Amino acid sequence: MKNKGLVPLTPRQISMIVGNIRKVVTFGLSDNLTKQAYNFLYQASGFIAHYNLRGFQGAYENTDELAVAILNNKANNQWGNFREGEDLYDYYMSKAKCYNAICDMLEDLGYKATRPEGWGW
Repeated sequence: MKNKGLVPLTPRQISMIVGNIRKVVTFGLSDNLTKQAYNFLYQASGFIAHYNLRGFQGAYENTDELAVAILNNKANNQWGNFREGEDLYDYYMSKAKCYNAICDMLEDLGYKATRPEGWGW
């Protein structure tokens, strides 16, 4: 049975998430993190919800640590176990596209991962 509840992220949603995370790290204010960006991040590999948006904001009050954590988990957020034509393939590829866009933006801002490429759990 196909899962009809999970639809791929739209280009606009991806742009909004990336833009919000850019704002958070540029201004150094985790309080700027939106619910949409929080929902994306806490569902990514390597992150937990910290109970709610406010808890997540508090855990990543140092936004430089958030940026590095995102980069450090890039390899774990590629969803390479899904193949074209499989159920949810488009959904997970849109998540990978968004995650990679976030990483590209952070690297453009000068952030670097502190773990080797491909480092996993």
